[in-house]
Amino acid sequence: VKLGTLKGKVVWITGASSGIGESLAYRLAADGCRLVLSARREERLQQIKQTIIDGGYSTQEDILIVPIDLLQFNSHPSTVQRVLQHFEKIDILVNNAGRSQRSLIEKCPMEVDREVLEINTLSPISLTKAVLPHFIERKAGHVVYTSSVAGKIGSPGLGSYACSKHAMQGWLDSLRIEMYTHNIHVTSVCPGPVFSEALVHAFTDSADQSLGVIMDPSERRMTSERCASLIAVAIANRLDEVWVSPHPELLYLYLFQYFPSIAKRLVQKKKIVDRSKLSLNMYLAYAVFLVYII
Repeated sequence: VKLGTLKGKVVWITGASSGIGESLAYRLAADGCRLVLSARREERLQQIKQTIIDGGYSTQEDILIVPIDLLQFNSHPSTVQRVLQHFEKIDILVNNAGRSQRSLIEKCPMEVDREVLEINTLSPISLTKAVLPHFIERKAGHVVYTSSVAGKIGSPGLGSYACSKHAMQGWLDSLRIEMYTHNIHVTSVCPGPVFSEALVHAFTDSADQSLGVIMDPSERRMTSERCASLIAVAIANRLDEVWVSPHPELLYLYLFQYFPSIAKRLVQKKKIVDRSKLSLNMYLAYAVFLVYII
């Protein structure tokens, strides 16, 4: 663990108004980072900034609030310039903003597919491209992306979401190779179930309707604080890819990674798929799968 290396770094976090992004802001502020916090909810970002300042970790000048609608791709270059005018540099870009989805593929309209890809895939690609010239000029930089376990394996009820995360995994792998000679690092973080507002805002089979589900505190999920702490370790150590999840989801991921043929044959059995359809919850599907094979 090299968390001391983060002190003084300028870290730009998107999706910083709640969940993992908010917790990561607190964690990195405690590690001595200067922060750029972005999301659409400016008032909430200001509250987070004040909480950090009240905790004695940062001053007013150490935290820049930059409200942004990431779907406005044309605004990304000017937003980067705004950050550079304040801090004169960006050390780490954390593409954390995103939106989940719960709908069977056969019922999911193309409109939802398109919006999920724009939010989870095209917007972080666009923002990263806007920051890359600065990183290349400095011959230093670090791109971090909050992916998902769904970025490694598909799951019933999350077709569009899994597609968006898988696409980013491939893009990040290519970026990592291309940027190696420029001393630019790339980290993909794949969390499992984490307590957040993700299911409240998740897409359904209608682009105009969110799932609106509040997570049950009794569920087996990682806290956003714990997840953020592990992400900070991954950033400090410049790891290429990390899987951040409790069991049994982590075990499920290892099974798919190292025994893919066996895992796929088992998960494709009708019993598993049918029970997954009832909940449209990837984590319940994982649990059902593990109980079945054990």
